[in-house]
Order: sequence, then structure tokens, then C-alpha cells
Amino acid sequence: MGTWNSRGLRGSALEELINRTNEQYREKGLALIQKIPTPITPIKIDKEKRHITLAYFDQKSTVDYIGAVQGIPVCFDAKECASDTFALQNIHPHQVAFMQDFEKQGGIAFLLIYYTGRNLILYLPFKDMIRFWERAQNGGRKSFRFEEVDLSYQIEAGHGVFVPYLEAIQKDLNARD
Repeated sequence: MGTWNSRGLRGSALEELINRTNEQYREKGLALIQKIPTPITPIKIDKEKRHITLAYFDQKSTVDYIGAVQGIPVCFDAKECASDTFALQNIHPHQVAFMQDFEKQGGIAFLLIYYTGRNLILYLPFKDMIRFWERAQNGGRKSFRFEEVDLSYQIEAGHGVFVPYLEAIQKDLNARD
């Protein structure tokens, strides 16, 4: 079972931007997306500061976010990548299975990846993620390179929101027709 330590808040900057974006989308009536907390059981608590300093995960989480955009169910995970190579070990089999099932039910699943070295956020459609995943499962690369992703899904700040991913969802939907 995995453990959590307060020093391990990877991805929290990206998630904070996404959380603020989701608040703006909700206020504008464009989408209702919620952050799914990962259930934990505290082991050590700093009683003075009232902070959990060590805990273990109760169960495997599915994805970071789930909700609806204009009546369309969406789920996605937020990831950060310091290099131009994204290791697929950052995506867990139970997450892939959940996203596959979500897509089979007519939903839209995707990743938002923040390439920190490039200061670039990319929407990775499920069809591309599963292609990389299956390649790895069949003995191929256990990662994918920045050069392999579709840069037309790059997300640029604008429209008064921090991470305007709704345009990328629309592009993904158009590609499915």
C-alpha cells in the first residue's frame, strides 16, 4: 500500500491552477468539474500545526477530476513532467481501466500534462494515451517523447481562465465525429 508524506505534493501547482479554472467554469455555467480527493488514513499528525505529516492511501484513486461540460461527462488526470520524456509509470493500470470504461460509457477522458521545462500545458486525448499505454504493454517504450504528442492540443492561457482546456475538449470531440 502506498504512503503519503507532506513533502510529496507533486503536481500541486498545476492542480491549483486547474481548481481555479474549474471554479471560473462553474461560475460562468460552462462546466461542473470536481477534484476527487484521494482517501488517506493519517499515521502521524503534527498536533501543534494540525497537519497530517504521514499517511497511507486507503484505496486506489481513479482520476483527479470528474464532472460534466455542457452535458458531456468528462474525467481527467493532471500530471507534471520535468523532461521531454513522460514515463508511463506515472499512470496506473487502475486509472487506465477507469478511463477506458468512462470512454465506453460515452464520456471524454484525457490527461493534462504540464511540461515544466517548457512551461507548456498539453491536453493528451485518451486515444493517444491508450496508444502509448498499449505500446508499452506490448513490449515497446515505457514512455513517450514530447515529439510524439499532437502540439495542436497545446493549452495557452487566455479567455480569462488559467488553464482553458474546454477548447481542447471541443477539438477532441470534433476529431471523434
